[in-house]
Order: sequence, then C-alpha cells, then structure tokens
Amino acid sequence: MIFAAGRGERMRPLTDTCPKPLLQVRGRPLILWHVLNLVRAGIDEIVINHAHLGHMIEESLGDGSRYGARIAYSAEGTALETAGGIARARHLLGDEPFVAVAADIYCPHFDFAQALDALQDNDVWGNPHARDKRDVAWLWLVKNPAHNPLGDFALNSYSIANEGEPRYTFSGIGVYRPEMFDAIEAGQTAKLAPILREYAARGQVGGEVWRGDWTDVGTPERLAQLNA
Repeated sequence: MIFAAGRGERMRPLTDTCPKPLLQVRGRPLILWHVLNLVRAGIDEIVINHAHLGHMIEESLGDGSRYGARIAYSAEGTALETAGGIARARHLLGDEPFVAVAADIYCPHFDFAQALDALQDNDVWGNPHARDKRDVAWLWLVKNPAHNPLGDFALNSYSIANEGEPRYTFSGIGVYRPEMFDAIEAGQTAKLAPILREYAARGQVGGEVWRGDWTDVGTPERLAQLNA
C-alpha cells in the first residue's frame, strides 16, 4: 500500500494544484519511484489511497499496467490518516502481512524484496497461534534528519522500543499484519503512531536501520534541494 492521501499543507502553494505524491523529483513523480521499486522487487499488486486531488493520481498512474503493476485505489474524500486509510482499504489488502510506504518520501534505492519475508519467521517458537508474542510490524528506521533530531523510536537487537538509545526516525516504510487494525472501522480517522507505540510497548514490533538515500520531502526547500 502506498499512502497518498495527505493534503501536503507544508508544500503549499505547490500542492494547491498538484497532489504531493505527483511532485517531481529528478524527472519522476515521487509516487512513481515507489511503484517502480515495488514492481522491481516482485510486488506488483498495489493499493493507493488518496483524497486531495486524488483523481489526478488515478489519471497519472492508471491501472498500473504500463509499469507492470496492478493498481487498485481507495478513495477517501477526506483523508483518514494512515491507520484509518489502512482500515478503509482492508478489503483490498487481503489477510496476509503487507508492505506500506509513504508516498512523500524519496528513497530511490530501497529494495522492497527485503520486505517479502520480514514477518514470516517471527512466530514465537514456531507456534503460529502465539499471537500475543509474535511481531505484528516490522519498520525501517533512518538516521535522524535535522527536522526530527530526537527520533521516533529506539532500536535494540532488531526490537523497536518507545524509550532508550540509540534513537532513530521512522522512514515511512513498514510491513504490517492486518489484525493490527481490527479495532478501526472503515471510514474512521485513526493515526498509525499510537498503534505502533502500543505494540512496541508489548515488544511486538521489530525493525532495522536503512542507511541508503532517504529524504522526507516535506517542504518546498527539501524538494528544491533534491532537484538542484
């Protein structure tokens, strides 16, 4: 799933007439970098949620066939936040763990193939029924950028915690088990961070650090820097 429903307030006036995921970085829309990287990794069934100017995203990418993908859209009208967007799209995502990425990050060399089995080997003692112990999410973290110097999570031996050192910033790329979102009704607005923190407190979120190129394209200045 690619999250593409944000309004992009900090990107105005650029996003007044163009949805943030279609802003171009080095000659290619932000969201297209992800589509191509997902397909390259063998992940060709893609769900994209959208709200603000979402019709432009559908017109730009179509059904994905020209990129070797099969794209389904989850239109929200009013953005439902990340977890709410997942809940709304549950009928499109199926029952297995899925990879999700924020459309507004630039991470051109990330290999999504590493997400394919991120949660497959995390059933406790080989017991698939140990749902209260197994990891429900796997996150990729990055070195803290200047705009988030304190980071979001701590990482200790591939286990993500809310407190501790060293601290890193969530990249916007993760793999999730659908049951994480069972309590959210379709159409309900809900943020992802509180859910991740709840499961991290239980020791059920794993992760690792991505050390390749990564930029949160959150402001016109960062976009201009990438394109300079």
